[in-house]
Amino acid sequence: MTKAELVTNIAQQAGISKKAAGMALDAIVVAIQDVLKKGERIRIADLGSFSVVERKARQGVNPRTGKPIKIPSTKAPKFTAAKALKDAVKK
Repeated sequence: MTKAELVTNIAQQAGISKKAAGMALDAIVVAIQDVLKKGERIRIADLGSFSVVERKARQGVNPRTGKPIKIPSTKAPKFTAAKALKDAVKK
């Protein structure tokens, strides 16, 4: 599903215009990004939790040359699905 298809679906479900649904979706994405930038966690009931995980520095191998390389530590977003979402997908 593309963003445009998701916006159309949200507009139909909520009984609002596509423009309003698009603005709402964009606002949600920005809000989630802002919370994650602060290093905080956000939990949405029946959907799941978004958090930030720290990936440690590690050794890797350049596949082209076979030489070892250093992979620096980094932060990455993580999503954990809620039980309600997992159950909905199973059905």
